[in-house]
Amino acid sequence: MSEGWTRNTRQFHGETSSGGGTGSASYRDGNGSPRYGGVNTGILDEQVLSLVFRSINWDPQMLCTAASVSRRLRAVAERVLWRELCISRAPRLVASLTAAGGVGVGLGPPPGRIGGGWPALAKMLSFCCGMAAGTAAVPVPLPGVPGHLTRVSRFSKTSGRSFLSRRCRGDLLYVSDPCEHAVPGADDDLGAYRGVFRWFMRSRTRACLLGRQAALDPRVRCPYCGARVWNMVVAKLVPRGAARRMGSDEGRLEYYVCVSGHVHGTCWLAHLTSSDGDHGADSDDDASGGGSDHDGHLAP
Repeated sequence: MSEGWTRNTRQFHGETSSGGGTGSASYRDGNGSPRYGGVNTGILDEQVLSLVFRSINWDPQMLCTAASVSRRLRAVAERVLWRELCISRAPRLVASLTAAGGVGVGLGPPPGRIGGGWPALAKMLSFCCGMAAGTAAVPVPLPGVPGHLTRVSRFSKTSGRSFLSRRCRGDLLYVSDPCEHAVPGADDDLGAYRGVFRWFMRSRTRACLLGRQAALDPRVRCPYCGARVWNMVVAKLVPRGAARRMGSDEGRLEYYVCVSGHVHGTCWLAHLTSSDGDHGADSDDDASGGGSDHDGHLAP
C-alpha cells in the first residue's frame, strides 16, 4: 500500500509541462507517450474514487474520512465526490436545484455549481444538526439532542410550501420531515428539520427579508455551510401552517434561513391522541399517492 502510494505520488509530481504552468504535470502511458495533463492519477483519479465510493453506496462518513487524508483528496471530494453523493441520494432534488432559470427570470447558479456549494448540500442531505445551540426553542444545549448522520430522510416541496408566506409562494423550498429526539426531562419530543431553497439569491423570501431590513442573527450560524442566518420568527415570516405541518403547536417552532438558502429549525412535537387526525386540512397534500412531491429518499 505504501509503495503504491509513493509511486502514485511520484507520478503526480512528474515532469512539468513545457508551457511552464505552475503545478501542471505530464503523465505517460506504458509506451512512454504523454497521456494526461493536469489531472490526478492512481488513487487520486476522480473516476477511480467515484467507482470506489459508488461501491459503498456513497457512505458520507467514509467520504469525510477520505477527504481529511490530504489536501488533494479533499480537493477531489469538493470538486466531484460530494456532488456525486448528492446526485446518488436525491437525484430529482438536485435536478430541480440546478435547473436553468426561465427566460426573463434570471439565471440560477452556474452549470455544475449550486448555491452554498456541494459539500454543504451533501451535509444537509445526510446530517441532522439536532438542536442548534442558542435557539429560542431550546435556549441552552441539552444532552441527548446531538447532531447525527441520518439513515433515511424525505424532502418535500409540499412541506416547503407550508414554510412560505403568502407573498413568497412563488419560491421553491424543500423541507425534511422532522427528526424526532427525546429530551431528558421534557414531556414532548424535539423535532429537528432542515431544507434548502432553489435559487435563493433571487427568491421572494430573500427579497422580503431585505425589504424588511431583517437583521442577521448574532448568535446562530448555519450548521451546513457556516453562513449567517435570519431568524424567520423574529422577521415574522413564519406562516401559521408551518407548525401544523411539522406536528407542533403554534409558537413552538424555530425557523432559520442562511444567506446561502439552507433552512434549519426545531419544533416541539405535540403528542397525538386517539382523536387526532393525520394532518387535517393538509392531508390532501401528502405524497403517499405519488412521487412528484418528495425528492430525497436517502439510502444508508
